[in-house]
Amino acid sequence: MPAEPESDVRRPAKAWIILTWVLVVGAIVAFFVTLGLASSPGTSAVDRSYSDFMADVRADRVQSIAVNSTTGSVSGVYRSGSKFTSRGPTPALPESDLATLDAHGVARQYSAASDGWGWVGSVAAIALPLILIVALFAWMSRRYTGGGAAGAAAFGRNPGHVYTTERPSTTFADVAGYDSVKDDIHEVVDFLRNPAAFQDVGARIPKGVLLVGPPGTGKTLMARAVAGEAGVAFISVTGSHFMEMFVGVGAARVRGLFEVARQHAPSTVFVDEIDSIGRKRGSGVATGHDERDQTLNQLLAEMDGFETTEGIVVMAATNRPDILDPALLRAGRFDRQVVVPLPSAEERIAILQVHARDKQLDSDVDLGLIARGTPGMSGADLANLVNEAALGAVRAGERQIRAAHFDAARDRVLMGLKRTSMALSEQEKRTIAHHEAGHAVLAHLLARADPVHKVTILPSGLSLGATQQLPLSERHLYERGYLLDTLVVHLGGRVAEELTCEDISTGAANDLSEATHLARQMVRLWGMSDRLGPTAWDADGQALAADFAARPYSDETAHTIDTEVERLLQEQQARARQILGSHRGALDAVADALVEHETLSGDVVARLVDNAGADRLELARPVLLSSVRDTEFDVREKRVMPCTSR
Repeated sequence: MPAEPESDVRRPAKAWIILTWVLVVGAIVAFFVTLGLASSPGTSAVDRSYSDFMADVRADRVQSIAVNSTTGSVSGVYRSGSKFTSRGPTPALPESDLATLDAHGVARQYSAASDGWGWVGSVAAIALPLILIVALFAWMSRRYTGGGAAGAAAFGRNPGHVYTTERPSTTFADVAGYDSVKDDIHEVVDFLRNPAAFQDVGARIPKGVLLVGPPGTGKTLMARAVAGEAGVAFISVTGSHFMEMFVGVGAARVRGLFEVARQHAPSTVFVDEIDSIGRKRGSGVATGHDERDQTLNQLLAEMDGFETTEGIVVMAATNRPDILDPALLRAGRFDRQVVVPLPSAEERIAILQVHARDKQLDSDVDLGLIARGTPGMSGADLANLVNEAALGAVRAGERQIRAAHFDAARDRVLMGLKRTSMALSEQEKRTIAHHEAGHAVLAHLLARADPVHKVTILPSGLSLGATQQLPLSERHLYERGYLLDTLVVHLGGRVAEELTCEDISTGAANDLSEATHLARQMVRLWGMSDRLGPTAWDADGQALAADFAARPYSDETAHTIDTEVERLLQEQQARARQILGSHRGALDAVADALVEHETLSGDVVARLVDNAGADRLELARPVLLSSVRDTEFDVREKRVMPCTSR
């Protein structure tokens, strides 16, 4: 059975060590203070000035004195028996005063000892700071090293946390969906539980399993499930734990990590966010002596070097596999890469069921419909969606979560919090209504576009309005026609403003950004430009900024790319202008309904457009810019109704 975590075992011992040091230092300070007080002169003597003291001598009131030749202090006894103190000149009393003392029969004696603390104070002034400094260094050393280890090398102590099979509670049952991923991971668990079954047939389990996927897909959760399923030690650490300001600490911690893993073999080591130490070597400004490179070198040697690591399986997670060093990904180290993608519709249903197990759901909640309406959401996003719906039910004072709460939660996650305090003028409200109506009408009329789910002119987050589209099914490939229709929908808001408001506004900023990004991907990455042909003009993937990678194409090609992107956007804007100009009645009907009701569902938009006599466009060849200019009518010849007067 693996040992308990070292930090839990030594925590009481560290507390006793600190308490012991506090008691020792306190006792030393109390001892010196007691000695100092015992050696200090009494406080019952009367303090006299030197002139008054000499006057008392001349008046024959002084019997004897004691003179300190070092400090010049004078202490004496009157003939009446009372005591006094005074301060005389140093280093010796004047000859005239000594003669006066002899003339009046005053007995005197001399001493060189210091008054007050004396030698005790001198020793304490030197010893106490030294004792406190030594105690502070001892405490800091034990704090950083955990006791036992000594010297600066103790900073390289293993930062991992050892979990026994009794500690983790997460199992594969808590991970919804991802059956293929769990099959690959379960093979590792079976090997750790029963390695003899694999060795009998000569099979070698992969030394490393790299979990790759977008953020929030459950890579770390999958690794925790291994800890709950396997009957071996599970050692977890994050990549940032290896990086310190001291040179060589990262490599030392890697050695310590695998040393602990060998002691608990068979065991599993999980390194989260491995890209923090696994970047390509030589990609930075520093040379091969860079601390991150040395840490990676040690990790490579531990996984597949001269020393064998039988019985140790290394798991790691990252969402940036393109920046990892090739030596880390070769066979013998991370033999297997397991992709943890965004969940499909069926997997989203299973994930929602897991997160809704302890929630009180109303009968009108359809998790299948919610799953279809959340394409592209990760497991973490779905968990947040369910929690937001529960919070909405509590804010509404209801005991169960209804479908309306999930709908409001999705709007809040996708668009942000509604800004109810924002007051829009009538002109702004109509401009936004026509803008969103342009998106909605085009999304309904274009056969390839995703259907409209909701249109609203209520400000939310950073937007003043929004048009939501939901696909009918999961999409894994995107045809050129679908992408072109998507561009038309993006540009429809700006075109609607031109047709109805006689001017354009800043409301299309996000639409233009999305459309430009999509058009540039079509030209540069997907070879959807007839002029450039089937060529991907990408900078070799996502090149590291530190590489200072040059652009892999000439300035002439860059100019051609910009020209093609501009042409593509101009053509689709012309398509949007032609379609909306031909269906002006549908555009006005949807805009008027938005002004009145502020939010419309997709079904209402469809009825308004159909009642206006608009027919769904057939799947046709994309219209080129030249043909559009030849056939479209001039909308300026029509009576344009300004937004302010409608």
